[in-house]
Amino acid sequence: MEMISTSTTREEPINTDFLLKVVQPALTGLIDGSVSTLAPIFAAAYATHNPHTAFIIGVSAGVGAGISMAFAEALSDTGKETGRGHPVIRGAIVGVMTLIGGILHTLPFLIPHITTALYVAFAVVGVELIAIAYLRYHFFKLSFWSSVVQVVLGGGLVLAAGLLIGSA
Repeated sequence: MEMISTSTTREEPINTDFLLKVVQPALTGLIDGSVSTLAPIFAAAYATHNPHTAFIIGVSAGVGAGISMAFAEALSDTGKETGRGHPVIRGAIVGVMTLIGGILHTLPFLIPHITTALYVAFAVVGVELIAIAYLRYHFFKLSFWSSVVQVVLGGGLVLAAGLLIGSA
């Protein structure tokens, strides 16, 4: 287990094994689940004006993305050459976190009123993106505000695609 310090502002050492084997796969899954499911969920909500339909599509997108990302991560390398750990463990971490990221902003569509569901879902997406930016800041010592801009830009582009497609 290698411990390094990469920050001049914070002195605690970073466990690079933990970063490579747990944090990075978890963050990859959370980002993918939070961002990739935005377009289908919001397109369904805007196209149908039916929160139940948006919920079903959101759950299916989250589950599908979780399974897909789990296999992609597990099959991407053996972990021996890269030191990234056992592929099945990494795949499970990525898959579960992708599912969580996709489901969080799907849950508001259990609210039967579409306008309320949309407002709550928008707020949840905002919290998700800020949380992702914070995790990037905390674990990878990136600038918090730069990370916020990057994450919100990516999420905003996918959200806008879903809204445009759903409104067509």
